[in-house]
Amino acid sequence: MSTLYLLHKPYRMLSQFTDSQGRATLAEVIRAPGVYAAGRLDFDSEGLLLLSDDGGLIHRIAHPKHKQPKTYWVQLEGHITDEAIRALKVGITLKDGPTLPAKARRIAPPAIAERDPPIDPKRHPLTSWLELTISEGRNRQVRRMTAHVGFPTLRLIRAAIGPWQLGQLAPGEWRKETLHAPRPDNAKQPRAMPKKAKPKNAKPKSASPKGSSTNKARAAKAAPKRSTKSRGPKK
Repeated sequence: MSTLYLLHKPYRMLSQFTDSQGRATLAEVIRAPGVYAAGRLDFDSEGLLLLSDDGGLIHRIAHPKHKQPKTYWVQLEGHITDEAIRALKVGITLKDGPTLPAKARRIAPPAIAERDPPIDPKRHPLTSWLELTISEGRNRQVRRMTAHVGFPTLRLIRAAIGPWQLGQLAPGEWRKETLHAPRPDNAKQPRAMPKKAKPKNAKPKSASPKGSSTNKARAAKAAPKRSTKSRGPKK
């Protein structure tokens, strides 16, 4: 069994427990011994962060080869167009290469607490919301994708990682789940004992009943010979 913590990381908080620069850390919102974050969430992003004290589980969640899909709610500057959404679905080319096709759809503002501090409506009078699901983990990928299609990200909230959902957690709140982690792929399987090879031209052994003439002959051969001393001629 493994323990998994689902945390709603607040805005402007690091995805770690210590910081030499005095910035907000996870230690301010969760106290669980020996836990570490499975992956990360940017300082200026919010939403679901998974933590565990099981190193194998953290690896299975965070490692890119497992390709856990991640869903984000994104508040954009301006009203995103159908053309921009189609481009995100097909895949776009960033400086570090083309992205994989994503799931993208326009959504209504999600029922979630307002960011602290909130987005200034005077600076950003027109905004829209997008739900975006990607299966990659590049640095600040969502922000770069939306900027590439002409709609910069103003607020970024991670709503899901694989099967785990943010749900009704408020910023700074967390809940705990106990789950049965699958056996690691590289677990060693017990080796079968090798069979002894039979020598070539080996004659099959025939079973002989106890006390038979064959067994008596074998016993006679195995018995040690008595040494005889020369006595010389008889007088």
